[in-house]
Amino acid sequence: MAPSRRDIQLTRITGHSLGSSDAENEEMEGVRLLDSYDDDEENAHFLSKIEGGSGDSGLKKIQVGITGMTCAACSNAVEGALMSVSGVFKASVALLQNRADVVFDPKLIKEEDIKEAIEDAGFEAEILADPVTAGTKTTLVGQFTVGGMTCAACVNSVEGILKDLPGVKRAVVALATSLGEVEYDPNIINKDDIITAIEDAGFEGSLVQSNQQDKLLLRVDGVLNELDAQVLEGILTRLNGVRQFRVDSLSGELDVVFDPEVVNSRTLVDDIEGEGYGKFKLRAMSPYERLTSKDTGEASKMFRRFICSLSLAIPLFCIQVICPYIAALNNVLVWRCGPFMMSDWFKWGLVSIIQFVIGKRFYVAAWRALRNGSTNMDVLVALGTSASYFYSVGALLYGAVTGFWSPTYFDASAMLITFVLLGKYLESLAKGKTSDAMKKLVQLTPATAVLLIEGKGREKFVGEREIDALLIQPGDSLKVVPGGKIPADGVVVWGSSYVNESMVTGESVPVSKEVGSPVIGGTINTHGALHIKATKVGSDAVLSQIISLVETAQMSKAPIQQFADYVASIFVPVVVTLSLITLVGWSIAGAVGGYPEEWIPENGTHFVFSLMFSISVVVIACPCALGLATPTAVMVATGVGATNGVLIKGGDALEKAHKLKYIIFDKTGTLTQGKATVTTAKVFSEMDRGEFLTLVGSAEASSEHPLAKAIVDYASQFHSTDKSAEDGKESQNSGWLLDTSDFSALPGKGIQCLVNNKMILVGNRKLMSENSITIPDHVDKFVGELEEGARTGVIIAYSGELVGVMGIADPLKREAPMVVELLRRMGVRSIMVTGDNWRTARAVAKEVGIEDVRAEVMPAGKAEVVRSLQKDGSTVGMVGDGINDSPALAAADVGMAIGAGTDVAIEAADYVLMRNNLEDVIIAIDLSRKTLTRIRMNYVFAMAYNVVSIPIAAGVFFPLLRVQLPPWAAGACMALSSVSVVCSSLLLRRYKKPSLNTIMANE
Repeated sequence: MAPSRRDIQLTRITGHSLGSSDAENEEMEGVRLLDSYDDDEENAHFLSKIEGGSGDSGLKKIQVGITGMTCAACSNAVEGALMSVSGVFKASVALLQNRADVVFDPKLIKEEDIKEAIEDAGFEAEILADPVTAGTKTTLVGQFTVGGMTCAACVNSVEGILKDLPGVKRAVVALATSLGEVEYDPNIINKDDIITAIEDAGFEGSLVQSNQQDKLLLRVDGVLNELDAQVLEGILTRLNGVRQFRVDSLSGELDVVFDPEVVNSRTLVDDIEGEGYGKFKLRAMSPYERLTSKDTGEASKMFRRFICSLSLAIPLFCIQVICPYIAALNNVLVWRCGPFMMSDWFKWGLVSIIQFVIGKRFYVAAWRALRNGSTNMDVLVALGTSASYFYSVGALLYGAVTGFWSPTYFDASAMLITFVLLGKYLESLAKGKTSDAMKKLVQLTPATAVLLIEGKGREKFVGEREIDALLIQPGDSLKVVPGGKIPADGVVVWGSSYVNESMVTGESVPVSKEVGSPVIGGTINTHGALHIKATKVGSDAVLSQIISLVETAQMSKAPIQQFADYVASIFVPVVVTLSLITLVGWSIAGAVGGYPEEWIPENGTHFVFSLMFSISVVVIACPCALGLATPTAVMVATGVGATNGVLIKGGDALEKAHKLKYIIFDKTGTLTQGKATVTTAKVFSEMDRGEFLTLVGSAEASSEHPLAKAIVDYASQFHSTDKSAEDGKESQNSGWLLDTSDFSALPGKGIQCLVNNKMILVGNRKLMSENSITIPDHVDKFVGELEEGARTGVIIAYSGELVGVMGIADPLKREAPMVVELLRRMGVRSIMVTGDNWRTARAVAKEVGIEDVRAEVMPAGKAEVVRSLQKDGSTVGMVGDGINDSPALAAADVGMAIGAGTDVAIEAADYVLMRNNLEDVIIAIDLSRKTLTRIRMNYVFAMAYNVVSIPIAAGVFFPLLRVQLPPWAAGACMALSSVSVVCSSLLLRRYKKPSLNTIMANE
């Protein structure tokens, strides 16, 4: 479970940087040794020119915040507008981050010119802080609950209000989760101001969590009265490092903001409990606990309102329907008390409570919406119930004055509110089900952990204690018993066991763990006891990053949502207009004798007859179903994806994947296993084999490339028979390595260095040619045979002469051919792009079944391949495994980072495939298609409901069927329509992985 303070950062504020560990773990291209160095050098050269506008060229890089982008077309429009400005050298627009990185020449244009170019394209722009100094957070990202939203119009209203607040950089509101994410400057505005703005807009607001590094949420047992609260406050006031705190004695919650440089969270809890002499017992709370309790509380509150309304509506129903047939009760009800009968007094009193006490929320929300210039479902409910209520009151008063008693419709108002509350209760329950996957992720981490207390001197551990898992600190030594959950990301320091990681990575087979093996928090230790050292906690943990990615996707809007947003903006005015047309139309028809008098109810009038049709039109129309059609489906789909090891970064990515035409595969580490091994080592000189391996191993020991590691491991194995290949690094220090100097990595060619003051070259034909090394025909033929066998041939020259060749193989993943065939049957064309030579590339492609091959492509060239395929408007996907593929992943319409189980923060990708399994590519595309189909079905249902129900409510078919839809029945239909859309989205939870037979059957 995520800690009580966790960087939610659903959209990144600062730039992304990949640590050295990423480079170490990255499996790079085949024979083109050290391809990434070429990319790194190119980027370094480019970035060196934009260091704050200094340098010869004087280029400068800025970040621009953009408001108003809703889809890829918007980001493309912004990018096109920026690139058309003279003086702009590079522009990259990030849709989900609402941000653009622009590199320009300050001598030719100013920052204001860039801002104006974006605004001329129809978007709002703001120059952000210099990315060089943006490492220190100048803004915070807060997640707030927004209670009471019912449709897309509510979302638009809240977003508009939040964006207009001073100091707010960005605001995104999600209807399905009732959450809003706000990026704001704490120096200008605080969370209380944001909550006040949400409440002033007519909704309930509270802070769930923020990305502050020093906030702790605690549950306190022992605060029984105000005196206890004062004692606790006194303790907090005396503690060093506590900046501010808030004690809620009613809920028993304590919010503490502290200085992490002075005190850590566990020490803080221990100090509070110690100062209280055991009176107070503290437990760290996850923000998700508060969120879950609020979700449950919202449903409970709606249920209580429904029960209260129903308890008053039932007597109304009895008075109207049952009591007239019971003589004793009927005599009481028809007894005249003052100007009205007792039945009228009862109905008026009961309905007044329902209308103005229980239904007060509709009036408040409707007023706030109208005051802010927007309309929503609350406006329709308030309008319809008020028309029914006030007409009935007017009819009573008119009868008391004139003696002409018209029928009243108090029951319509009461039943309408009751059914709407029932619908809202069912809707809140159904929406809660859409986040089940998120709740399961949160519940993976255990509540407590066993901390090993380190001793002094020879005693390593002197004891153990149970602590909250949320209070684990990096470097803590933790004990994990068999069958227990691993409480944090870390490294095994003692013991061996098998760990079930399926709940995080999707891999069903337990993974062997020994000393030095990494472990992931939330996974299950199945056999032996383990001691682990915590390395990543809080927002840095794998599970927290997974939750963050799922949150990001659930908060984002798919482009298809724009349709619902547009309809929601005009829906209520259109419905009110149709209602008025209905009222006027039926009234005029009655006045001119357009329909027979027997159609009018007993003691009724043409106006009352018309009014009932008009009210039914108002209350049966439902904008909520449209507003929920997309976000609920996206929410369920992202949760299902996470359950299957496929993390989706946003609704935009989810939508694009369904129309993929091309999908590009990297070779090494994507189609292949990424575990290079030396299969052949042949000496073509009089040099001894051991001497040969010593020379090449010493040369490659300074390289980080995976092929270099394979060579060093092979040489180590030869020199140390008592060491396995996995212990190669230890073997490197065993004394056989020779000293090297002048090491140089040559991108796309290989490496060179001096050994024994003589030059050694390790690389491909191009490297040999440039250094005038002659390759004999029989050697060239041998290398060609290796390449045709899908192996990489590495040539070694020493002191100006070719001395040997090594063949390195990287086996194909067993599922690769099947995945390529499945993609073909799904209508997606597979392409392989690699930096390896043509012979090896064609051999691998033939094995896997790919016909279109692009070989000897540098990292930047992969992005060019993507762009060339996009020229005709095709949607292009890219599947890669890391740094070397990031340019292409970013350029592709849909980027998929595969095998990123312990590095889920790859910025360039739209999908993160947790398992190193190509079958997840099929799941990603298939889930996207099924989700888009479900969204379209939701829209069809929501639109069909309104298109069919409004004419029925307006009485269009009354002359033929003689059936009038009562307002209360119209309200019931409206309430159930949104529930049915949510339930439709919930059907995605039954998603099953596609198989070859399934896809063949659907062809």
